[in-house]
Amino acid sequence: MADLDKCVSLCEKLRSNKVLHKHMQWIFLVITVTGSLLKEMQLLPDWYFNNKRNVLNVYFVKLAWGWTLWLLLPFISISNFYISKKDPVFVLQRLSSLLVGTVVWYTCTHFFVFIEDLTGACYESESMDVIKMDYSSKLACKKSGLFWRGYDISGHSFLLAYSTLIILEETALMSDLKNISQRPPESVRAIVSVFYIALNVLVVIWIWMFFCTSVYFHDFTHKLCGTSFGILAWYVTYRIWYQKPFSPGLPTRQERKVMPNQRRYSQNSD
Repeated sequence: MADLDKCVSLCEKLRSNKVLHKHMQWIFLVITVTGSLLKEMQLLPDWYFNNKRNVLNVYFVKLAWGWTLWLLLPFISISNFYISKKDPVFVLQRLSSLLVGTVVWYTCTHFFVFIEDLTGACYESESMDVIKMDYSSKLACKKSGLFWRGYDISGHSFLLAYSTLIILEETALMSDLKNISQRPPESVRAIVSVFYIALNVLVVIWIWMFFCTSVYFHDFTHKLCGTSFGILAWYVTYRIWYQKPFSPGLPTRQERKVMPNQRRYSQNSD
């Protein structure tokens, strides 16, 4: 447990940087612009991470929302359960933020595919000399072994930025778990710590792969649009909607007060 506490403290210390905590959305935009400039100037050599088959891209980025969802689900459940003094309604309310995030991910990624189909055309080869009029979608074109060229909004830029911002929001209450009156059992704290550390490792991977996407893949406007969609989705939810009633609400940064009926429920459940 002592080693876990040290790792948690290290993560909290690294995240205490105000620039990282308050301006991560702008950092993503800066990475997009500077990375695209490096790509256009071809200043960086080819290496392992500009190969789409690299292990982080194949096993993590391709499944980015799954990884984000799988690690956040238990972390939000357990941490908010104790922060709220074992209020199951509040836990379900906070978990609904993951449902919202899934709807945002699904809607945006399908919208990007729609835009690419709408603006694209199928070609016989990458040289785009001969156009094939029989195909109206990228999927059908690719299945025939042909080449599709359309406005390809970067799904990687969108999802990596969006997932990182959500993780930073949802894990910000970790330090508050140490100060609540009814602290979780040591075994539960160990589980929460493992998920917290794993989520921070995931953030490092997402930011690194976001950088690799910026310097090696996509056109500048494709990445800028994808990043902007990710930031906008985070801002509309966490900075606007979640601060209002009838929403999943924000991750509480302090122990919630319990109403009498909630206290009776908690006592009965114990």
